[in-house]
Amino acid sequence: MNTIITRFPPSPTGYLHIGGARTALFNWLWARKNAGQFVLRIEDTDEARSTKESVDAILESMEWLGIDWDDGPYFQTQRHDIYNEHIDRLVEQGHAYYCDCTPEEVNAMREEAKAKGLKPMYNGKCRNRGLKKGTNTVVRLKTPDTGVTIVDDIVKGSTAFQNTEIDDFIIQRSSGMAMYNLAVVVDDITMGINTIIRGDDHLVNTPKQILIYQALGAPLPVFGHVPMVLGSDKARLSKRHGAMSVGEYKKMGFLADALINYLVRLGWSHGDQEFFERQELIEKFDLEHLGRSAGMFDMDKLYALNAKHIQKKKPIELGDDLVPHLADLGIEAQNDAFTQGVIETLQPRSKTLVEMAQGAAFYYMDEIEFEEKAAKKFLKPETSDLLNKCAHALEELCDFSQGPQEEMFKQIMEETGLGFGKIAQPLRVAVTGTTVSPGIFEMFIALGKEKTVQRIRKAAQFCTAQG
Repeated sequence: MNTIITRFPPSPTGYLHIGGARTALFNWLWARKNAGQFVLRIEDTDEARSTKESVDAILESMEWLGIDWDDGPYFQTQRHDIYNEHIDRLVEQGHAYYCDCTPEEVNAMREEAKAKGLKPMYNGKCRNRGLKKGTNTVVRLKTPDTGVTIVDDIVKGSTAFQNTEIDDFIIQRSSGMAMYNLAVVVDDITMGINTIIRGDDHLVNTPKQILIYQALGAPLPVFGHVPMVLGSDKARLSKRHGAMSVGEYKKMGFLADALINYLVRLGWSHGDQEFFERQELIEKFDLEHLGRSAGMFDMDKLYALNAKHIQKKKPIELGDDLVPHLADLGIEAQNDAFTQGVIETLQPRSKTLVEMAQGAAFYYMDEIEFEEKAAKKFLKPETSDLLNKCAHALEELCDFSQGPQEEMFKQIMEETGLGFGKIAQPLRVAVTGTTVSPGIFEMFIALGKEKTVQRIRKAAQFCTAQG
């Protein structure tokens, strides 16, 4: 069996968005599943809108997602000679011809056809004139006058297109620039691409591309046209549905593995399973279960899935991802034992890394600022003795693990007659400045004995000063 070779051909006229990332993912998974090759090609022939910034952003987003490529990136603007060579061959072999009809003449042909109730199209005026290349000539492909062109699609099944409705379309502009359909086919042939998974908005181009394959005497690849991603209201996906560039999801604190997991489930299924780790996706992905109906983008589901991926990761795996989000808050941190301990306390309750960073901030503070409402309720003058008692008891512990801390709490509860909450809440405010935090014992352990005791003593001083 031939090696599976897939590709992803983004246009660098903007950032990598959700739909493009999903297309890349499907092709990448199929290549990886079959120990094949995944080719990256930058379709930058729209020179007016293509930018280096967009290229860099696309590459950066793919690298963050972990969608690596085996060949490329190729740039279409660097492949003009290859396109011209194939166009010349098509003309020499009689599959294409030069045309000098003006845009005005072609428009008149289309209007005439329209008036007759026919599809507006070029009427083939120059097909048999035997024109030579000139300053204002384009090159058109000779399309069949009869029969049908059939697109065999692994997602949509077979679709027949009447050849009488496909005019002799342009494959090279008068400027010498190859047209999109010609460039794409030549690229795919010369790069050995044999499997093409793409959005179904490209289906309209496929019969023309098949005719180019046939004219060049090249075998057809496997085509799979997947439905577009829609918003929850079934409208085309847009920013109001949460559709942003891949880079924005990174900034919002989503894990690459979670976004990969979510995107693949927007157009592929494996029974009712929702949660997948990356290697599991590679092993289970297939083309048979690509969906025929549009996937509905749902931010709430993405948040929930991201939370699950955060919970499944080891703290050391999350550390490198969390550190930049801490830096955004002005916190210098490293992926060390301290940060990993902090992560462990926050994993069960964090939907995003941004949320985790915000929840982690108090661990890294030199001075705790008490929320006014929390301090007024829990750091009263009479609380000073309780806090000092707790600080002393914690300081005396040789073993600072949860078991000894719990025993210490029981003892203080017996001595004071106070319930657990009456002791824990003032301590929580003392250590974090707020009334919301991870569990009291795991928080103390992550913070460490020295910092924990120090913060409690300072809070006791604060209580005294309120008297």
